[in-house]
Amino acid sequence: MSDATSFWPTFLRGFRVMIPLWPGMVPFAVAYAVTARGAGLSVWETQLMSLTVFAGASQFAAAGLFAAGTPGLSIVLTTFLLNARHVLYGLSLAQHLPQTSRQRVVAAQFLTDEAYGMSTVHGPRDVGGLSFAFLLGTELSLYAVWNASTLLGALAGQVLPSPEALGVGVIFPLAFLMLLVPLVVTRTALVVALAAGLGAWALSRVLPGGLVILVAGVGGALLGAWLSTHRRPI
Repeated sequence: MSDATSFWPTFLRGFRVMIPLWPGMVPFAVAYAVTARGAGLSVWETQLMSLTVFAGASQFAAAGLFAAGTPGLSIVLTTFLLNARHVLYGLSLAQHLPQTSRQRVVAAQFLTDEAYGMSTVHGPRDVGGLSFAFLLGTELSLYAVWNASTLLGALAGQVLPSPEALGVGVIFPLAFLMLLVPLVVTRTALVVALAAGLGAWALSRVLPGGLVILVAGVGGALLGAWLSTHRRPI
């Protein structure tokens, strides 16, 4: 990590770059809180999940499974599958971001799709590679707004509309699309994106969501590696 004089300005740049995504996170976190409270979780339990898990799709799934009385092991396995894509994010970051063991633990805990995407596209580069300070800034920026919005939803859940009425279903696809577009800068990247997207759409008809993400992600990564190493760039 850089010394404090260079760490904090870079951290704050990472924090600020996520602010345009906040409006999309607020209704999603509020909707999670409403769902969790409807499933019987207390305000404290609802907030604790956001503080410790910090994974929107997994929190939604867990809240629904709690409401259905699903056994704990099934809940853990479901949330594991939903978050399996983070393994791919971590492997990607490890190639560009020198980190100490402590930094790896911190970065892994707060890593999200949005933080990975924005750091990859907009992150400043220092001598060692992608800046850890910038990555941490992006991560904690969303962590702050996610938990503040969770608390708002948990406290005001009785007077808020249902998650369906909030239109939460469109937030994730739009967020991923916004993160994807700046990365598609070559024809190879376009081919990989289209193949992974179509593959995920087809697999979603026969596999659970978390497994679809994992299979499509690994398949897209392998296709990209093959196109990059066995063929001339297209």
